[in-house]
Amino acid sequence: MSKREKFIRLATGRVNKAIKEIQLIGNLSNRTYYEYSNADIEKIFGELREQLRISREKFNTAEKKNRKQRFTLD
Repeated sequence: MSKREKFIRLATGRVNKAIKEIQLIGNLSNRTYYEYSNADIEKIFGELREQLRISREKFNTAEKKNRKQRFTLD
């Protein structure tokens, strides 16, 4: 398997998994089942934007840095 084929296989699976997880986050908007504040929503989407920025930046730089911190609303 070539590097390109491996990239395509892994990228396709990981992007589809990320899309599914983002859709599940959207399911949390149902106020019948969940209680949340606007601050919670801003924190969630701010973190998602930040992680997308970091991931995108990795493609633009030779230096690959991983952020090990886990997200929490607490």
